[in-house]
Amino acid sequence: MSGSDRITQVVIVGGGTAGWMAAAALSKVLNREYSIRLVESEEIGTVGVGEATIPMIKLFNQALELDEAQFVRETQGSFKLGIEFVDWGRLGDSYIHGFGKIGQDLGLVSFHHYWLKMHALGKAAPLDAYSINTAASRHNKFMRPVADRPNSPLADIGYAYHFDAGLYARFLRRYAEARGVERIEGKVVDVSLRGSDGFVEAVTLDGGRRIDGQLFIDCSGFRGLLIEQALKTGYIDWTHWLPCDRAVAVPCTHGGPITPYTRATAREAGWQWRIPLQHRVGNGYVFSSRFIGEDEATATLMRNLEGEALAEPRTLRFVTGKRKKFWNKNVVAVGLSSGFMEPLESTSIHLIQSAIARLTAFFPSAGFDQADIDEFNAHSDREFDAIRDFLIAHYCATERDDTPFWDYVRTMELPASLAQRLALFRGNGRVFRDGNELFAEPSWIQVLHGQRVQPAAYHALVDLYPEEKIAEYLDNIRGVIANCVQAMPTHEAFIARHCAAPPA
Repeated sequence: MSGSDRITQVVIVGGGTAGWMAAAALSKVLNREYSIRLVESEEIGTVGVGEATIPMIKLFNQALELDEAQFVRETQGSFKLGIEFVDWGRLGDSYIHGFGKIGQDLGLVSFHHYWLKMHALGKAAPLDAYSINTAASRHNKFMRPVADRPNSPLADIGYAYHFDAGLYARFLRRYAEARGVERIEGKVVDVSLRGSDGFVEAVTLDGGRRIDGQLFIDCSGFRGLLIEQALKTGYIDWTHWLPCDRAVAVPCTHGGPITPYTRATAREAGWQWRIPLQHRVGNGYVFSSRFIGEDEATATLMRNLEGEALAEPRTLRFVTGKRKKFWNKNVVAVGLSSGFMEPLESTSIHLIQSAIARLTAFFPSAGFDQADIDEFNAHSDREFDAIRDFLIAHYCATERDDTPFWDYVRTMELPASLAQRLALFRGNGRVFRDGNELFAEPSWIQVLHGQRVQPAAYHALVDLYPEEKIAEYLDNIRGVIANCVQAMPTHEAFIARHCAAPPA
């Protein structure tokens, strides 16, 4: 590539989690060889509800060479082993979707098929007992995985974080600015398009300053200032499958321990999140305005707080779906500008991270090869579609018919891709991961079993093993995990020892 073919000016429009994640990552990768400018306005608030994550965030932080203890302290963070789902299959139900593996495979067949056989015979414990993540969650225990014990469940602990998204953005801002990113304060009032091909060539701020660029990253949130308002890219609406279109959020004081998991409690017309940080608990009610009003949803949330509210509740409005193109001309949408998936499985920050990683893999020359852009968009489409199906499964895999909302999601027509996956599981308990899709076999198994989707049969090769041998195999796994959990420190003790935030 000649010097004239290289992009030298990158402009990020919008701050918040998406903007500063993009700025931090690109400042690390591009190593001061490019001009990176981020435009944001203090007047425009950020959504800031993405306080729970999934384990891939560790890869992002490691790529930036962040110190984990410092990161957790500065973001008032805690650790996350999974998500507890309450009242989803039936009222009174509770299960945990834990990160990491379940049991140990035996021969060529996955662990859960052996569990299926024995569970049907009444000779197996609940699935929770065979995963160190879920067992530790039930006892509020946490520790990092132990690398020098490869055959122990202690080596299999998978974890992510809960953190204050605003503090995380501030943390990454300091990181990015130290590596040459220029922050420009101002509100974008005009976007200039190149006459020859419609590419964005500059944005103009409310003081009249013009910011020219070659590659623009749209982190402007739901507005999609560049990708939608300027380029008219279009949006695919998934509200018919994921009808929640509002969220009311409020922080409160702690009313119990800092649990090492997120909680999602099903409500009349949606669900309520609980995200425990060191200094507060994040709460929100994600709901469908078709089935409940904002005032009633707010009252429900406030009635179900564990402690004193620390702010006035605020309502967010959204349309679940995705852009028709994530990369259009010389604009790449990252974060909420690319689409919205409700935070049921904490995928919002992951989608920011994966978009940044994908942009790095397809980082363009000044010519912007259309084949690269098309491949970027194809990968993004598949990722969104797979996550969409996993989220829909939480709603449709229910026996609840006690409210109009639950009756609707239980009986709605499903995407063909999800219907096929559910049929495969209901038949013989099979789950197959398609390529690099985010949620693998353990995730689907825990959610579907947790919500009472019972396969008619199990893998035929399970019957090659005598029942007594399978029973011994299951008992051994459960016993080893129970012993490991007993030896682990509590979550709060681990934080106090390694990464407690200073008193406010």
